Amino acid sequence: MTVIDSLIPEYGGNLFNLEECQEKIRINYSDIRDPYSLRPLIKDVDVLFSLAGQTSHMDSMADPYTDANINCTAQLNLLETCRSVNPEIRIVFASTRQIYGRPRYLPVDEHHPIAPVDINGIHKYAAEQYYSLYSQVYGIQACILRLTNTIGPRMRIKDARQTFVGVWIRQLMEGAPIDVWGGDQLRDFNDVEDVVDAMLIAALSASVQAKVFNLGSTRRVSLRELAEMMIALHGSGELEIREFPGDRRRIDIGDYYSSHNQFSSLTGWSPRITLEETLERTISFYQRHYLHYL
Repeated sequence: MTVIDSLIPEYGGNLFNLEECQEKIRINYSDIRDPYSLRPLIKDVDVLFSLAGQTSHMDSMADPYTDANINCTAQLNLLETCRSVNPEIRIVFASTRQIYGRPRYLPVDEHHPIAPVDINGIHKYAAEQYYSLYSQVYGIQACILRLTNTIGPRMRIKDARQTFVGVWIRQLMEGAPIDVWGGDQLRDFNDVEDVVDAMLIAALSASVQAKVFNLGSTRRVSLRELAEMMIALHGSGELEIREFPGDRRRIDIGDYYSSHNQFSSLTGWSPRITLEETLERTISFYQRHYLHYL
């Protein structure tokens, strides 16, 4: 197995994440925007999990050109390279719930209108269209999974570029209050292990190729409830409800939770790890390994 990562500080991975399995994988420090480095890495590969991207909504608004370069141009380069050297490859592309924007109904299914509220959502949807087109025109087998809030051990906690839950974990570890903006918004969460299972199923199932699916959970909690759960599991801490900053309020989507019925009906996948189990395991992980993620 080969892992490709540019390790750009703002968007890259953490090598400590791979410490337990480093003898079983090969790490190549490459940028998927570079077609020359990709060609030998993709040739003769059976399955590609396309997870690279710029995930920060605020960064996308502050620097839309970089977001377009990473979330659009890079994906197009990846597909062109596959078309050139490995058209038989099977791809699982990680998209996002953000493409739907503010829900018009709940739970959000795959028929919901696409109406992104930020640059990141627009570019991720554009990337989806590249994958769909290359599936239809060139026969590249690509399944698109629209992820909701994916959380668990090894997520980024130094800032909110991956998920606000990471920042909350850091605040817990540092003994600072958890900052909750708003508090009443409903969300659903997937454990990272459940998402990995879904991706493996998508890679191996012929019935999902050239299709788009939501992931998600039947468990919905408010942000206030989530913070209270984390504090209880940690054994200490407090939360502070704050007003949304103006720049974030403009791109907030309010309540959101997904329907994963379509993917589940085709594959049998469903989330198996409870939110409490995820939070307990995550907090325990950072209590032991906090310094590796600052």
